[in-house]
Amino acid sequence: MVVIHKIEKRPRGRPQVRCDDDTKSVIVEAANAQFHESGYAAASISTIARNAGVSTKTLYRLFPTKADLFACMVSVRIGRFLLAVDPAGHANDDLGVGLEHVLTAYGMLTLSDDTIGIMRLVIGESDRFPELAASFYERAIVRTNALMEAWLREQVELGRIKLDDPHAASGMLRGMMAMEPQRAAMLRQMPAPNVEEIVARAKMCANLFLKGCAI
Repeated sequence: MVVIHKIEKRPRGRPQVRCDDDTKSVIVEAANAQFHESGYAAASISTIARNAGVSTKTLYRLFPTKADLFACMVSVRIGRFLLAVDPAGHANDDLGVGLEHVLTAYGMLTLSDDTIGIMRLVIGESDRFPELAASFYERAIVRTNALMEAWLREQVELGRIKLDDPHAASGMLRGMMAMEPQRAAMLRQMPAPNVEEIVARAKMCANLFLKGCAI
């Protein structure tokens, strides 16, 4: 009796060891390093692919253009900020504590060396690549302002503070927290503040702001 063994056919090519989401994360990290090192215009897609350990074909499948890659890089950073704030998880916080938490998360985002480097890149290359400025504005500035504005509106609805224009107040609050230290760091006149300095500034800004809109 002859026994016929069925031979299982293996798919051609290398087995995929990462899902697309994981591969995107690795590519974004490699792109972040390349953008900081070379700038946007000179950033090499082939170098990004090589450093990420993927083929250029895979990179282009996930990110059809360099602009898509930059936009995703910005979105990833803002997504971390949104998770760090997590308004639902701090709904029962004391008003001052809650605002300090929001401002600290905002400071950790905007006053990091990485973000300051991205802003230098955007400002330096936005004339040649206006899509950079548009992408950064929509994905970073608009989204962070919307979250802070929503938090302020909620406090108004709860009767904890009084504000005539939460949208404008959000912009003022963000400026008070980040503008001066960020500008000094961008111009390389001062180092970016460390965690302890960010936390102390958040506490000071929250106290000053709440004194101005207390009921």
